[in-house]
Amino acid sequence: MLHRVAAVAAATLLTTMTVTTAVTAAPAEPTATVTNIAHRGASAYAPENTLDAVRLGAEMQADLVEIDVQQTKDEQLVVIHDTTLSRTTDVEQKFPDRAPWRVADFTLEEIRTLDAGSWKDPRYTGATVPTFTEVLDELERTASGLLLEAKAPELYPGIAERIAGELQQRPQWMQPDPLAQHLVVQSFNWDFIRHFHGLLPAVQVGVLGAPTTDQLAEVATYSNQVNPHHSAATPEYVAAVHEHGMRINPYTVNDPALMRALIANRVDGIISDRPDVLREEIRNTRPAA
Repeated sequence: MLHRVAAVAAATLLTTMTVTTAVTAAPAEPTATVTNIAHRGASAYAPENTLDAVRLGAEMQADLVEIDVQQTKDEQLVVIHDTTLSRTTDVEQKFPDRAPWRVADFTLEEIRTLDAGSWKDPRYTGATVPTFTEVLDELERTASGLLLEAKAPELYPGIAERIAGELQQRPQWMQPDPLAQHLVVQSFNWDFIRHFHGLLPAVQVGVLGAPTTDQLAEVATYSNQVNPHHSAATPEYVAAVHEHGMRINPYTVNDPALMRALIANRVDGIISDRPDVLREEIRNTRPAA
């Protein structure tokens, strides 16, 4: 990945205090091109949140690859969507007596023994649940940035500090990025986003979900983005988000006609399992003037 030389000085980690630092941003202007975000990697084609999916998303020229980060029993950061291991691994066969198979109940060593690929396609048998470090290593060999979702952070005390600490060890991820093409951290837990913004104020952050129009002004004090389900991204809602200086990237959009409609609604980015299809729609469609 091509990185700018200058790195932002590491922000001091705050462990307990509630963050009130405001996000400073001019009203967001609709972009001429739309950010292409590969959901859990190119997850229509490869097992979600694996290095195969991350790599394929980058190969399909996604601007950002989205992943989900959680924490193991021994406080290691791993990339997996569900808070349990059963849907996307063979944990029930490997550890039949460990129901309900929560990520938080297994060590990294145990999770690394699991097959995280064959549920999707036999070609991916043996794929593993990657660590956050491995995903960063993979993306640093590509031109794609990262959209990091902190999944259920309320289950994992200290995960904000661990994510921030990992990023601070890699100055290339700590660059100011007003166009959010390099690194964004998002979560459905808005208190986490408020706190994380205080830990690393140079990093773009986003709330998942759709704040009401009355809530947008307060959300804008700590968030750069609002990333809702695509059904919420009406022209009126998109305009309201922009009026409060934030960007909007709806999820999860795999239908080309819906991609075109959202582009016409002037969204800033789209999160899709099919970044190759989205790339073509972005190339062929322009927002209305």
